[in-house]
Amino acid sequence: MEKVSNFLSQINERIGQATAWLTGMLMLLVCYNVAARYLFNNSQAWRTELEWHLFALIFLLGAGYALKHDKHVRVDLFYANFSEKKKALVNFLGTLIFLIPWCILIIYASYKYAHSSWMMNETSPDNGLPARYLIKFAITVGMGLLLLQAISLLISSLATLLKKEGS
Repeated sequence: MEKVSNFLSQINERIGQATAWLTGMLMLLVCYNVAARYLFNNSQAWRTELEWHLFALIFLLGAGYALKHDKHVRVDLFYANFSEKKKALVNFLGTLIFLIPWCILIIYASYKYAHSSWMMNETSPDNGLPARYLIKFAITVGMGLLLLQAISLLISSLATLLKKEGS
């Protein structure tokens, strides 16, 4: 069980580290776009859309990585003071009841959404980036990565719950 959990976590670790490079690219692109717009009165729709797409990729591909490192948003009124077993129980139940079903729902809906975009060869209406379906499929991929990390969290939480005291 632990090997499966570690394998799934490693997928998100590597993709998360690679995705971090997109942040630097996004920063450079934003600086370039601001300079081009305000210094040279030059604005292109595709550059603005590329900013949005890079931000979306950072968010979507980094979601599993954030969950792996426990850097996601959590309303932490009591959790920080819980024992490891209570934390594992909260993580197990929250993952099983909320996170996994949510990921499956979004994967299902986003795949249909992206597939429809692909079938019509959707492009930007503003003479921006072509192949809009690629960024729409990123929703499916990102939620798939989050689902893998949720499964890893479920396994590791279960292992903590089943662990005997003192071992």
